[in-house]
Amino acid sequence: MADYTELYKGIICQDSFKECVKGGSVLMKVFYRLLLPLLVVPGIPGLAMAAGAAGGDYIDLTTSWVGYASLLIFVVAYGFVMAEEYTHMRKSKPVLLAAGIIWGIIGWVYASHGFTHAAEMAVRHNILEYAELFLFLLVAMTYINAMEERQIFEALRVRLVCAGFSLRKIFWLTGVLAFFISPVADNLTTALLMCAVVMAIGKDNVKFVSLACINIVVAANAGGAFSPFGDITTLMVWQKGIVSFGTFFNLFIPSVVNWLVPAVIMSFAVPKIQPETCEINVKLKRGSYVVMGLFLLTICTAVCFHNFLHLPPMMGMMTGLAYLKLYGFYLKKTHKTKGQQYRRRQGEEDEQIGDIVAFDVFRNIARAEWDTLMFFYGVILCVGGLGFIGYLAVVSKIMYISWGATSANILVGFLSAIVDNIPVMFAVLSMQPDMSMGQWLLVTLTAGVGGSMLSIGSAAGVALMGQARGMYTFGGHLKWAPAIALGYFASIAVHFFVNSRFF
Repeated sequence: MADYTELYKGIICQDSFKECVKGGSVLMKVFYRLLLPLLVVPGIPGLAMAAGAAGGDYIDLTTSWVGYASLLIFVVAYGFVMAEEYTHMRKSKPVLLAAGIIWGIIGWVYASHGFTHAAEMAVRHNILEYAELFLFLLVAMTYINAMEERQIFEALRVRLVCAGFSLRKIFWLTGVLAFFISPVADNLTTALLMCAVVMAIGKDNVKFVSLACINIVVAANAGGAFSPFGDITTLMVWQKGIVSFGTFFNLFIPSVVNWLVPAVIMSFAVPKIQPETCEINVKLKRGSYVVMGLFLLTICTAVCFHNFLHLPPMMGMMTGLAYLKLYGFYLKKTHKTKGQQYRRRQGEEDEQIGDIVAFDVFRNIARAEWDTLMFFYGVILCVGGLGFIGYLAVVSKIMYISWGATSANILVGFLSAIVDNIPVMFAVLSMQPDMSMGQWLLVTLTAGVGGSMLSIGSAAGVALMGQARGMYTFGGHLKWAPAIALGYFASIAVHFFVNSRFF
């Protein structure tokens, strides 16, 4: 082992991997980091050890009971996640438990061999990645909740419901809005908002509600694929520094194609019915436009922090949270005096229901999707544990060397339809395959839109199955899967054509 000490030096560095192995492709770095111990120490059955310079040793556990048990634990946990609709058990619970058990086993094995620091450094590295994602999403969710509390989304919903559009126009309008709102707001919030419009207008028309919900899911997922803020997967790629902020927008045309192809096909099946008009007027609360402006300013701050100051985007988002906190303090202090003046200008004699309580930013923070945030923790730690065991290196070799980057990235989209796209994308980022920018854009596209092929393939689809229960179903979505798949492959073809310079 002493002869290989210098060769292994830096291989297991967790903090700055590019500085650990000088020269060579990223894929070779992954190879040296995870597979080389298997080649040099074949005499230890199931446990290939290599001395590392990161304060501990690396133990390959892919062929041991530890690796098999960890895989089984993750599969069982994710089975509960996929069955959330039927068990009604929040998805964060099984993955949190699985993450603890997997890293507990890894820690026990390393401690029993006297290696006390390698596993600790690896899990700290995963927690750092989660912390950046957590803080970023927490701010985004807080702003979305603040805009909802100021009745911005409710006013939009009422205007669409009472506009008197035909069902076919509503089908297209909700699709267009879902596509263009999801790049700024998350696709889940966008889908729920548009579904509320469809449910209010379609009422008992099951066929229309089903078609419109499918269209909304596809549009929201496609719209989120060309923006760093539109989906968790694009956010992860941007925060990792692999794709710059402006480069994501080269996926705009492929994303449009991904939505338009199935939308055009489905539109012919939409009933030609003209709903009755209505007169409901929902007024925005005081400061609603300022909150929207602060959200855009926060996004700009995050982009500037990342592009010009080379700081994590979440620092810009947390700075933007300060904007909302300070403005919320102003709204709270002037609630009675300014609020009365505002209501008089709006022609209201009494306070609106819901506007009696002053604006409280911490109430909006408390209303964040905590189950989703905890789910991300469990997924990142689970996948990180499997990667530390050595499985991601094996999968990377099979997918990105044996099959090729294009085939592997197309497969990622299909995996995203079955398994949530977050663990799939985190696995790809952990593998760090050596790919061109065109291939990184391709996997960003496929991971974002691949979940549209099944209703359980994205958070938007799962949420709408609950909101439009009995009208938008797994089977109803599956009937249009061929049209959605056609849009999937069409968007890939368009990406190769319009973004050929990136390959």
